[in-house]
Amino acid sequence: MVGGIEAGGTKTVCAVGTGPERIEALERFPTTTPEETLGRCLSLLAAYGDALEAVGIATFGPVDHDPASPTWGYVTNTPKTEWQFVDMVGAVRDPLRVPVRMDTDVNGAALGEHTWGAAQGLDTFIYLTVGTGIGGGGMANGQLMHGLLHPEMGHVYVPHDWNEDPYPGWCMYHGDCLEGLAAGPALEGRWKAKGETLAPDHPAWRLEAQYLAAGICNFIYTLSPQRIILGGGVMHNAFLYDLVRTQVQAQMNGYLQVEAVLDGIEDYIVPPALGDQAGVLGAFALARQAAADGAAS
Repeated sequence: MVGGIEAGGTKTVCAVGTGPERIEALERFPTTTPEETLGRCLSLLAAYGDALEAVGIATFGPVDHDPASPTWGYVTNTPKTEWQFVDMVGAVRDPLRVPVRMDTDVNGAALGEHTWGAAQGLDTFIYLTVGTGIGGGGMANGQLMHGLLHPEMGHVYVPHDWNEDPYPGWCMYHGDCLEGLAAGPALEGRWKAKGETLAPDHPAWRLEAQYLAAGICNFIYTLSPQRIILGGGVMHNAFLYDLVRTQVQAQMNGYLQVEAVLDGIEDYIVPPALGDQAGVLGAFALARQAAADGAAS
């Protein structure tokens, strides 16, 4: 068995098991301070003692993936100030004495979908989450996306018509980047109501789909993914999928003459097959990698 931790900006999920077919224990709780949140995770994981082979962590970022860096395995300059430069890997590895592998929450969810869900058999795809923030990850040529750091897809810029939408955006770094205009807090900041309370015909959703589609078009043009998986709390409004698909086709304006975009877009832009468990199951998949390697990484 392995342990999985999905640390999100709002909530944390911790589980023990082998995969979607066998989850021995699962707990969800608010993401509070590092001490409280990781303490609750360790209490659950430690109960399995020697039966626990490894732990995977899929966490909000940014995170440091450079093994040569003194802050490798840390959350770095996150907007969640209490979590800045917290040694996530060490906090789990040292007390449990098991191999640990960490990645971003979106790369973790992407790995979960690749292992058991909507990205099985694909080698290049994107997992985009739209919730408290907007994050993107995925695979390119069969490898999780890394490089200089890791993808930060929520911080691309999209067209902002200030006359139509005077809302300045909420991103503390960029203001009106994609996350600043289309994440859950932007919906609430612009319309003075939480997204789940807005009716499907509210003008908020047309604007939301417009922004999400603009970002998605950028990702399609630059990465040429075989599929785009859209998850996160905002996408619990299931009607939004068709609005986004229609906007993607409209904004592309026939430029890409490929079946997936022209006639198969319902199978191209899809919800996660693993639902809200994609992240923690991705953490299981990371843990399986760590167990196979036999070392923290």
